[in-house]
Amino acid sequence: MKPVDVRTEIEIARPVDAVAGYAADPNNAPRWYANIKSVEWKTAQPLALGSRIAFVAEFLGRRLAYTYEVAEFEPGKRFVMRTAEGPFPMETTYTWEKVGENATRMALRNRGTPAGFSAVMAPIMSMAMRRANNADLRALKAILESKADRRDG
Repeated sequence: MKPVDVRTEIEIARPVDAVAGYAADPNNAPRWYANIKSVEWKTAQPLALGSRIAFVAEFLGRRLAYTYEVAEFEPGKRFVMRTAEGPFPMETTYTWEKVGENATRMALRNRGTPAGFSAVMAPIMSMAMRRANNADLRALKAILESKADRRDG
């Protein structure tokens, strides 16, 4: 089985705390992830190590329902979620790095090992995931930079 390992990044003209605070809040995911349709907390908020969050997404024309568990959480630095339930094992990692007085480099990495039909689709999944992740990061950048322009966040 060929693993999927896609890493994308973007620079956002906002402080690390603003970028990380928004991106690491699962409630915001449907606002900047085009493919995520819903989010449901399976454990109490706020986000912490061990938190479980169920997502419903549409990807490559298929509906995917999966539950992530927070495996690592270092606010403002690193956030790692791994599937606890879902179509195949997947890990999503966000990292944030200060790159200027008011700028952050955010990296988004998805890796996993698709099984069954998905395994055959791994190369196509990787390309589609890279394209989707780049679009999602651009959407996140637009949301956060427009907040700065309005001076409300």
